[in-house]
Amino acid sequence: MIPTVFSAKRIITMDPSRPEATHVAVSPEGRILAVGSPGDMGDWGEVRHDDRFADKVLMPGFVEGHAHMMEGSIWRFTYLGHYERTAPDGRVWPGIASAGELVARLRERAAELGDGPIIGWGFDPLFVPGERLSRLDLDQVSTTRPVVVLHSNMHLLTANSAALELAGYDDATDVPGVLRGKDGILHGELHEMGAMFPVMRRVGASFRSMGGDAEAIWNFARSACRAGVTTSTDLLNDLGDDMLANLEEATGKADYPLRLVPMLSAMALPPQEIGPRATALQARSTDRLRLGGVKIVTDGSIQGFTAQLLEPGYYRGTDNRSWNIAPEALRTMTDDLNRQGIQMHIHVNGDGASLAAIEALEAALAGHFRPDHRHVLQHCQMADRAQLRRIAALQCCVNLFANHLYYFGDKHYEVTIGPERASRMNPCASALEMGIPLAIHSDAPITPLAPLVTAWCAVNRRTDSGRQLGTSERIGLNAALHAITLGAAYTLKLDSEIGSVEVGKRADFAVLEDDPHALGAERLREVRVWGTVFGGRAVPAGSF
Repeated sequence: MIPTVFSAKRIITMDPSRPEATHVAVSPEGRILAVGSPGDMGDWGEVRHDDRFADKVLMPGFVEGHAHMMEGSIWRFTYLGHYERTAPDGRVWPGIASAGELVARLRERAAELGDGPIIGWGFDPLFVPGERLSRLDLDQVSTTRPVVVLHSNMHLLTANSAALELAGYDDATDVPGVLRGKDGILHGELHEMGAMFPVMRRVGASFRSMGGDAEAIWNFARSACRAGVTTSTDLLNDLGDDMLANLEEATGKADYPLRLVPMLSAMALPPQEIGPRATALQARSTDRLRLGGVKIVTDGSIQGFTAQLLEPGYYRGTDNRSWNIAPEALRTMTDDLNRQGIQMHIHVNGDGASLAAIEALEAALAGHFRPDHRHVLQHCQMADRAQLRRIAALQCCVNLFANHLYYFGDKHYEVTIGPERASRMNPCASALEMGIPLAIHSDAPITPLAPLVTAWCAVNRRTDSGRQLGTSERIGLNAALHAITLGAAYTLKLDSEIGSVEVGKRADFAVLEDDPHALGAERLREVRVWGTVFGGRAVPAGSF
């Protein structure tokens, strides 16, 4: 085995000491030996020259700091979203625009399956005119087989009568999140984890079952490669023994082309067992499988009206604010995990949830400050400048959901939170101004796994209709590229290994057909991805 020297039209390194290059030397072990011009490749003796990227652009492999393994498994079910989407196998699924189209697609799927549950996903009632989808609509698909539609945010679902019955829900049920119509009869819509799980488990669509069998793990890597991603989180996983075995087997194969960073779900075990389990998992980390962090889910979804908002609450729509963990329990858990030295990634959508997390972290870090803790507030969509100042003081990171600006921005402006708050949501510029380490994300499969699209969202802040949401929160092209490379790597405590093309780091690259700077900010999402280089091995998109 000898070193390989890759040439490219341009290498965007994300290293300020050498911002661009044309050549990079890689060791047989997949580490970067040299970066620069042909004359900078050093005296490594015999080398192999690989010029296949001579007309392409290399960047550090993109780092997705908030996605889910479900991106690899959810496609077993029927896509019902508003936007056209591409599956890991390259199949393009058109969007749906009405309840009638949704019912028709599910009927087609029911006929294909023959028997068993019928499950759809990606649906968002904000994009479908008329009354909200109910059990009666889904009863048109089948009255004897369970029919379940997971909403795009994964915090809500709608079930037909058979599925509700299977979970033991009836007109006498008194469970938070189980909705009723004006007549007092079960509506079919279920909100948040406690209400959803009994149905999801019984139809084979639980987060645990979608969390990572072999097919899902490989499909996830296929989606990542198409997007130029070489490291991704799976940001909510029970990480039971069977799941862990699947992950270790897949990532242990020499040709698996993705570094995975699964986070232990704080709902997976009793609170007192979470810390010891996370510590034990960390000891099992490998090159391609990084373990030890914990994900905590506080509130719900803004577009689902279950996120915790401060006054004045929701602009329009029904206020169904929910806690998945109450503030007092959050404070206890945060203190416990911080004392054990465990990095936390805390889901906070509404400003009420971000305030609760800030207060919990303030108490935890006041009691036991840990240098370089890098606790991360995930989504953090509605934090205002006052909250951001407190986040900066805590030396926490934020991973903002920039994709919402395009995919849901119009609905936030018109329905959920109104013009003023929608114009300042996902405040990337304010976070950077205050020195807060910033990443941006897709939350795939909630929105497509495509970091260059996410960067375009943060740079342009354009909605689907073309409305610009808050010019003051736009960030520059270079800052956005940093947020999907070194910025995201920092939030995972991996910035010493990945996120830039530097000597000593891992040879993980995104291979691009177009130069992001040449296309410019307005056309950034048009940049085409050839595939990746992972640990020095070229991996064309669609090749596995």
